Amino acid sequence: MEDDIKRIARKAVTAGGAVLTKYFGKIKSIDYKGDIDIVTEADQESEQKIISIIKEAYPTHRIVAEETGDSGTKSPFTWIIDPLDGTTNYAHGYPCFCVSIAIEHEEKISFGIIYDPVRKELFTAEKGKGSYLNGSPINVSSEEKLNTSLLCTGFPYDVREDMDSNIHHFRNFLMKAQAVRRDGSAALDLCYTAAGRFDGFWEQKLHPWDVAAGSLIVSEAGGKVSTYSGKPFSIYGTELAASNGIIHNQMLDVLGRMKD
Repeated sequence: MEDDIKRIARKAVTAGGAVLTKYFGKIKSIDYKGDIDIVTEADQESEQKIISIIKEAYPTHRIVAEETGDSGTKSPFTWIIDPLDGTTNYAHGYPCFCVSIAIEHEEKISFGIIYDPVRKELFTAEKGKGSYLNGSPINVSSEEKLNTSLLCTGFPYDVREDMDSNIHHFRNFLMKAQAVRRDGSAALDLCYTAAGRFDGFWEQKLHPWDVAAGSLIVSEAGGKVSTYSGKPFSIYGTELAASNGIIHNQMLDVLGRMKD
């Protein structure tokens, strides 16, 4: 990956983060895309700022963004953007949210960058070159047992319509892990797994912009990412299990348990 494209990605993600900082605690308008799926003026302005920076530098690149969708441009480069991951947290003033950008080159994620503007933490990963937090290398944890692992998960926006979508997995992990958290930002959950703060993470019904950058950051930090059955992970799939690699099969065993 060329240095210039990585520089533009850093410029875009931090600019998006600056927009979120400007509006944090001051949200005046909230729209609903579903019963509990919201969008704010911060999401929209952050995305517009990010896209303008990318288009100015690379007008022929394809862009896939949460709020504006697919630009439809044909290019070997695709920018996959989440201008605000953790919108519900953000709208309530809960400081757990981020901006996520991934670059897909010839259908493979080659660079990921996630910025937490509250903690000023910038997570990055380039395919084959490791993962970093504010320029310093990060690695997954060395925890060997699920029983003493700290895990994280999330629930899809259709949880009211499909009550079984993750609740039985959540219950099963509560009985098997040391503790389970539910922070509300899949991108940050993946970064925290990469940095060894969590030992594992699972979730389903995510979108490419939720996981494209974070899944690469976990893999490049020495972790493992797969489907619930252990098959190769795709950002266009419907489920994700991420871990330090050591407890991965233990997590898959729990995810494979049938509902009682």
